[in-house]
Amino acid sequence: MKRSHFVLALIFFILLLDQVLKIWVKLNMPLGNSFNILGLSWFQIHFTENPGMAFGIEFGGSYGKLALTIFRIIVVIFIAYFLKKLIQKEATFLLLACISLIFAGAIGNILDSIFYGVIFSDSGTFHSPKLATFMPQEGGYAPILHGKVVDMLYFPLFEGFWPNWMPFVGGKFFMFFQPIFNIADSSISFGVTMAIIFYRRFQKELEPVPEIKEEN
Repeated sequence: MKRSHFVLALIFFILLLDQVLKIWVKLNMPLGNSFNILGLSWFQIHFTENPGMAFGIEFGGSYGKLALTIFRIIVVIFIAYFLKKLIQKEATFLLLACISLIFAGAIGNILDSIFYGVIFSDSGTFHSPKLATFMPQEGGYAPILHGKVVDMLYFPLFEGFWPNWMPFVGGKFFMFFQPIFNIADSSISFGVTMAIIFYRRFQKELEPVPEIKEEN
């Protein structure tokens, strides 16, 4: 299998899963609604929207949102260039997979930021949720580049209270894992984790090949 075909297929697969799930959630679930997968209370689809960064982190209001979207686009351009160079260099499929996962995840969230505010109506608030519609006559809920990222994967594995003897957090409630995320976030996280695990291998692979000088 050609490396370019492998990269394109992996990116397309991640983007397809990510966008299909996001669009289904956006059009079929009011904001804040949730349901268990396979009856498991620790594996839920819980609809929320994130105006900022991954895992529900927010970033500086309207101007911050615009700056973040533009920054993401610039980063994606650099990653695309890097991927092209790796393909030309015939890098291993493992390295290409790591970078492709990061690239696909970044693209997935960028699509939300660029287009979702234009093509969808508002999903309301947590106090007054409502179903969104596609291409509403009155226009979308935000201008281009200001769309919110749709998050839905929720894994509240266990909850409890910190022991009283612990400083700062003693006696306080905690839940693991609390952030709500999406397939694009997962793709980025998995790609970065694999890159860290195989860092030494990739470092050797990316080292320039020394030139062999011919003796006269």
